[in-house]
Amino acid sequence: MSKHNKRIIQEANDQVLQQLTRRHFFKESVTGVGAMALGSFLSGCNWLGSKDGSDLLNSAHPLMPHAPHFVGKAKSVIYLHMAGAPSQLELFDFKPALQQLDGQDCPQSLLEGKKFAFIRGVPKMLGPQAAFKQRGNSGAWISDNLPHLSTVADEISFLKAVQTDQFNHGPAQLLMHTGSARLGRPSIGAWATYGLGSENDNLPGFVVLTSGGNFPDAGKSVWGSGFLPSVYQGVQCRGEGDPVLFVKDPAGMDRDLRKASIDAINEANRATYEEFKDPEIVARIAQYEMAYRMQISVPDVMNINDEPAYIHEMYGTQPGKASFANNVLLARKLVEKGVRYVQLFDWGWDTHGTDERGAVDYGLVNKCRTIDKPITALLLDLKQRGLLDETLVVWGGEFGRTPMQENRDGKKNPFKGRDHHTEAYTIWMAGGGIKKGTSYGETDEIGYSAISGKVTPYDIQATILNQLGFDHEKLIYPFQGRSFRLTDVYGRVINEIVA
Repeated sequence: MSKHNKRIIQEANDQVLQQLTRRHFFKESVTGVGAMALGSFLSGCNWLGSKDGSDLLNSAHPLMPHAPHFVGKAKSVIYLHMAGAPSQLELFDFKPALQQLDGQDCPQSLLEGKKFAFIRGVPKMLGPQAAFKQRGNSGAWISDNLPHLSTVADEISFLKAVQTDQFNHGPAQLLMHTGSARLGRPSIGAWATYGLGSENDNLPGFVVLTSGGNFPDAGKSVWGSGFLPSVYQGVQCRGEGDPVLFVKDPAGMDRDLRKASIDAINEANRATYEEFKDPEIVARIAQYEMAYRMQISVPDVMNINDEPAYIHEMYGTQPGKASFANNVLLARKLVEKGVRYVQLFDWGWDTHGTDERGAVDYGLVNKCRTIDKPITALLLDLKQRGLLDETLVVWGGEFGRTPMQENRDGKKNPFKGRDHHTEAYTIWMAGGGIKKGTSYGETDEIGYSAISGKVTPYDIQATILNQLGFDHEKLIYPFQGRSFRLTDVYGRVINEIVA
């Protein structure tokens, strides 16, 4: 081979290696540089505007505020998910007839042809393990497990006949939040931010807060973006320590040096964009800029230390400690700052009766104590700030609990507990254009089956989107050759509870 040909081949190889090295640098930068831990905080980048760069500008503003299909009554959503599925029979669905059956063998009619997660053989019926009273002018039945929430019963709309077709936690949670029991679909929070954008350039549109010591069984997929652009996924923030990992400057790097570093990286990014026209490069530029801005805005909004003493007393918060109460207060602060969708997951509601912590007459009572005061405070606080009318609050689990006592593997559990139940459970909503002091749906005399007003997770999703101003059948995204929507081919707006 001639020297000339060798030189041509070597130059070509050098060019390929240069491009590969550049691509490798940018790829590794996304996950390796501390700022990119904030990558999902993508929002507007003011400096990207140019006379001839409209396409670049638009692709760099995926979280710009967008108009919904119609004027929604809610501007934001706070969804409180009790992971593990709380027992409706000890909280909201009062069944005195069930008490009369306590300790008796379960009728075969309730077992034949049915699937349960753990019940085998013939279990015993289990009466309500809580006292109930009618509360407020609406007369809603709420148990003594929730004394504080009982005082705001007239703000709440109860859905008493929710049904699902999934009796395992992970698939049921996925169905509740993504419209599919399988992995890969966008969460409702992702759909909401895709449709609405964000009102705050310095904060994500969708924030997630967890408590109880564990993630939900379905993992982070319940706040994922699925096939939507990753900018719309939920951003998990921590209740103690740094709210987001790597939000602080590394040792030896001040803010000016960090900005200079970001500017240098983005100059290289822009040069690469001019060469390849890959929109993900534009997203990367915006991610760095957002990460820089978030260093100031996130620690401020996630700080509850400066809240007045009466607020801490009202919510039962303890600054500096991770807790459900702290997360609820943070949710209020986030919607005040324009965050569209705040998702709280509280783990520990799986009351099978296999131990004391999972007993409906002990563990459930203790879990109720951790949520009762802060949720009540949230409704009152939003109302006193004029925010409840435009903030939709949703509470619930992924399914319900059986009216019979669980007998795992055919043997009675050592403590009083209930198995997973798909045919009837309770979810409630408040604020955001929902009727006050109402109850829709009814179960039979023992709380086993829904007999009227049946609704599904798809109906709840359609109703949430409706309150935000969207027709759930028209909020779509093209993927793999067809248009997808949150509710798939199902769902209806539950107009019976819409004001």
